Amino acid sequence: MSTTMSRRAFAKGVAAAGVMAAGGPVLGALGANERIRLGIIGVGNRGDQLIDAFKPHADAEFAAICDLYEPYIEFAKKKVGGDPFTTKEYKKLLERKDVDAVLIATPDHWHALQFIEACQAGKDVYVEKPLSLTIREGRKMVEAADRYQRIAQMGNQRRSSPAHRKVIEMIHAGKIGKITAARCYHIRNESPIGLGNPANGDPPAGLDWDMWLGPAPKVPYNENRGFYKFRWFRHYSGGQMTNFGTHYIDVIQWALGDICPAGVFAVGSRTAVEDNRDVPATMEAVWDYPDGAIVTFSQYNANGAPGTARGSGVEIRGTKATVYFGGSVEMVPESLFTEPLPALNPLDRAASKRQAAAVEKGAEPWSIKDGDATKDHARNFLDCVKSRETPNSPVSIGHRSTASTLLANVAMDLKKYLAWDGENDRITNDPDANRHLGYAYRSPWKLPI
Repeated sequence: MSTTMSRRAFAKGVAAAGVMAAGGPVLGALGANERIRLGIIGVGNRGDQLIDAFKPHADAEFAAICDLYEPYIEFAKKKVGGDPFTTKEYKKLLERKDVDAVLIATPDHWHALQFIEACQAGKDVYVEKPLSLTIREGRKMVEAADRYQRIAQMGNQRRSSPAHRKVIEMIHAGKIGKITAARCYHIRNESPIGLGNPANGDPPAGLDWDMWLGPAPKVPYNENRGFYKFRWFRHYSGGQMTNFGTHYIDVIQWALGDICPAGVFAVGSRTAVEDNRDVPATMEAVWDYPDGAIVTFSQYNANGAPGTARGSGVEIRGTKATVYFGGSVEMVPESLFTEPLPALNPLDRAASKRQAAAVEKGAEPWSIKDGDATKDHARNFLDCVKSRETPNSPVSIGHRSTASTLLANVAMDLKKYLAWDGENDRITNDPDANRHLGYAYRSPWKLPI
């Protein structure tokens, strides 16, 4: 793979410009009121949620459904209604002329192959996060969306949340001052049993295990490796670092101006959880950014205590205020934390005279409730399929956020700080470490570009 790409080409991502895509319709051919015919690949857990997000939109129609597990297909078919085409072979879905756009909600190790082939087939693509299993795959996905001029959106739905967009606008306007640090968390106590230790056995009736593995190494079926639990195994997922971390790091990098980290260090452990996972139960990663900001991701899966006093998943600290991202988005001025009084509640104006004075000076806490961001993200994708405008989270952005978390996993594996060139997707202080940015697919699978 070429390790060079101009900043202009990379930043352009998937912006479309009215050209004929291979095998697909002329960009911009759909009218504002026309229905977009969707095909969905993978309708378990997250795929089912995507059906819920897209189905309410009157201009979205599910024309085709693909999954390797027959019960999932039947459930999805009943939910979408009508008579959609169904198949266990994703290539057959991509061949169909009555599919305008494809939703990909398969395990992470399938994203790159299916995404690139969908672009080649002339389909616009909505792909779930994390974008890819490896950094080299993500790079190829950006190149494919650009080459075939496809509208492509990654499912980091916070990019379409009105609450998140409002507060990011305020951050970019300087309302919280200079960002010095940010923290994010995934907290859940799975000790001591975790996933358990089931023995290898036969896959469920109707599941083609060899096809489920696809490009991943051939291993016996184990119930912990399939369906949602695949996220605890590195052959199919980057673990909670990419599952939740990609969402959180994306928000933080968005606040920082969508810049890449200068580098990362990480450590992890499976201590206190007794199961057959191969991803850590406890992990800490620290990224540093060119402007001096320091960002941490804390994965505590053997202890359930909140990561912050406010219980938020993400906090961004500026010199003037701190923003907390949780079920709602809150901005708390720094003045309310200065010389705190006993039992001071920064969101209770009546808690102290100091708070009342701060409010009079314009240092009022600000909060907005988040809504159904996935439905909003689906709406943005559908609109962009019609308008050919760049979506809120093009794959160039999705790749940048995913790559930051994947790089942390590499740093954890190597137990060293890795300096990062985000423009060329290269580790600069250990050339040999770049071999960990991809993996050899199992034959006969290979990336088509």
